[in-house]
Amino acid sequence: MSHESIRSLSSRIGLEGTGEDFSTPILYRLCELYLPSVIRSITNIYFQGLENIPRSGAAIFTANHLSNLDPFIKIIAAQRPIHFLAKEGHFQKQPNRFVMINTGQIETFRKTGGKDALARAVDVLESGGCLGIFPEGTRSRAKDPPYLQKGKTGVARLAARFPEIPIVPITIIGAREFLPPGANFPRFWKRVRVIIDEPINFGKWALHEDGGGLSPEQIREICAMDSQEMSERMSPVYRKFTDQLIETLRHRGAP
Repeated sequence: MSHESIRSLSSRIGLEGTGEDFSTPILYRLCELYLPSVIRSITNIYFQGLENIPRSGAAIFTANHLSNLDPFIKIIAAQRPIHFLAKEGHFQKQPNRFVMINTGQIETFRKTGGKDALARAVDVLESGGCLGIFPEGTRSRAKDPPYLQKGKTGVARLAARFPEIPIVPITIIGAREFLPPGANFPRFWKRVRVIIDEPINFGKWALHEDGGGLSPEQIREICAMDSQEMSERMSPVYRKFTDQLIETLRHRGAP
């Protein structure tokens, strides 16, 4: 019964794909074969918890974000292509635009508040692909610690839309020192530590007393609401999920 209520909830979240098939571009698959090995050979990255990485099926990889190295760290950890939600500025000039498009990254537009990007993110997950999200929304602009910022709830909405898909929390420590903002060259001697926690999923979290704390009866009541009422009721649930995810990263040592 609890699984049925969660599935009913996910069908009411309101996130739909574009209807277009999504597949990882060939260029990305080729780069994924060789680039991670190159990066590992020139960096001092230590991974803890690689056994927690889902090796197949759709997954959402989340992490704190302090350096332009962070997306590559996720890809190295996953050993699978990951498609990221990336701000429109990364698509405006060549050769960045060529790289972003031909590696299947998802452009987010400020004017639409990320709505179009979330639709394409749905396409990625429905195709069984991996999605990369930085819950803070962008690289932290804080000049002094603590750098970890309050998360945005887009990750929670996607998690609720796909309640059985694993959400993988990744804590990155030292990437800012390795590749500081505005630096022209990496500091190859700096050590980067990456902690990969056990995946969670929204379905189990929503029903757990230390998570969403929702009973199947409460979920059915939410599903009976109209769209506006449901949105208002789910807003604090999304916030709690996001805050707990951020707190996991903080507890693990995210600076």
